[in-house]
Amino acid sequence: MLSWQIFTGLAGGVGLFLLGMQLMTDGLKQSAGKSLQLILSRSTSTPLRGIVAGALITSLVQSSSAVTVASIGFVNAGLMKLKQAVRVTYGSNLGTTMTGWLVAIIGFHVEIKIFALPAIGIGMLMTMLMKQGRYAAIGKVLAGFGLFFLGIDLMKAGFSGLEGAFSLAALDEGGLLGMIVFVGVGFLMTLVMQSSSASIAMTLTAAASGVIALPAAACMVIGANVGTTSTAVLAAIGATPNAKRMAAAHVIFNIATAVVAVIILPLLLFLVGQLQHKWIIDGGAATSLALFHTIFNLLGVLLMLPFTNHLVSFLKTRFRAAEEDESRPQFLDDTLIDTPELAHGALVRELQRIERISIKVAEDAINTEGSLSPRISADRFVLDNLSNAVGKFTSKLRRGNLPEDIAEALPKALAATRYFVEMAELAAEVDQQQSQEAEVSDELALALADMRKFAIGVLNTDKAKVVTESDISDRQMLERHYETSKSLLLRAGASGQLSGRQMVTLIELMKTIERLVKHAIKGQAALRDFSEAVHPVSEPLPDAQQVEVS
Repeated sequence: MLSWQIFTGLAGGVGLFLLGMQLMTDGLKQSAGKSLQLILSRSTSTPLRGIVAGALITSLVQSSSAVTVASIGFVNAGLMKLKQAVRVTYGSNLGTTMTGWLVAIIGFHVEIKIFALPAIGIGMLMTMLMKQGRYAAIGKVLAGFGLFFLGIDLMKAGFSGLEGAFSLAALDEGGLLGMIVFVGVGFLMTLVMQSSSASIAMTLTAAASGVIALPAAACMVIGANVGTTSTAVLAAIGATPNAKRMAAAHVIFNIATAVVAVIILPLLLFLVGQLQHKWIIDGGAATSLALFHTIFNLLGVLLMLPFTNHLVSFLKTRFRAAEEDESRPQFLDDTLIDTPELAHGALVRELQRIERISIKVAEDAINTEGSLSPRISADRFVLDNLSNAVGKFTSKLRRGNLPEDIAEALPKALAATRYFVEMAELAAEVDQQQSQEAEVSDELALALADMRKFAIGVLNTDKAKVVTESDISDRQMLERHYETSKSLLLRAGASGQLSGRQMVTLIELMKTIERLVKHAIKGQAALRDFSEAVHPVSEPLPDAQQVEVS
């Protein structure tokens, strides 16, 4: 007979299990989070080490989501390549099988209340007495561990009450359709609870209690494995391109593994039985499912690992941000390396593009009072990538048989690139310093505005057609504007119109603007020298001036 007590017992068991999982995960991350992140960032140099690191850390913190999020952070920070992070994701799927083994080995072969209740008591006592720190985190882990298994005990009791109450034999014998239904059930359970561990624990408990047959339970485990991707997908909505790529890699891996596992399910179950017999492992349904979960995830790693490079290359073409598209060189092509004159022309055009982006960044920073940090950060990303591309292209060009004039001019191209990239760095400083700008007198405000106006005017000068003497004149005029502004600021500080800190901040701001514009002059001069190294001077492509910059 079905009763309300059975269902409330099941619901309570799931709730305690989820609460225990959350406490364990939080406690483990607090007590060993930094160490685990250090291991993760340093242990991905080879494919095997990356997979092992992902599996080990997921087993320890009992959360594949935490490992995936940490991997995304490392990729975005440049500490880990996307390929390495994808391998860690493979490993994290293996690590999630630890929950199944805990349930199978301890949950069904040990009197749970003997250690679960003391663990909850000791753990909560440690948490309350220590308040914070490592010992408080360990207490949280102990309490979570106890709740974890107490939840399993309640689920066992609930499923025992359901045994014989209804039959799923019709679905069990439904062939491929029945298998797909059970996969869907496992997926929906994980989607609702947002925890594949809870879904798998329920499946193991139901199978061990005789409510569902082993093949059906195996299909539910496969569905739960696919359902765990929902967390990554939800986390990737509105996130960075790398976060979306990681989520996509997670989905592709789990779906591919699930499809293969469903197709060869009879073979996998036969293999599980043979391994249990050979290793003399207890033949209970829970142990069989834990072994099945491990085997099919390991199979997924072995299947996907050879295709990782192709998967990463595919993902890099998806979810592209505007700055990523813009950061790709538009004129540099390796096919031009063997024709130095054409390669020189391509470099000139790419450098002109870099120049336009850097001048736009500088103008925005100097001309705008509000903070532009996100825009400047995006433009710096573009310039850094283009600078790296120029460096690689010139390196390849040097290895060839270059005419003397181009060989001698190449350092000018690198110098121009360096000046333009440093302009963006100085623009970020201007943006930061302007956020601290104070109210000043009309005379001082006019002097500061004149310097900004002159700086913008110099940046907008067409340097490609101006003789070198104008560069010297611009620098001299810029220095005069700076000295005038500095003198007025010092006088305002001495008279008490400005505090010492405000005076210093404004002087530093004017000095940074001066340095920024001087870098522009030097970069434009270096670009002009490089472009004139080969005659006739390479003309820009018709659309070169129309390239958009973000």
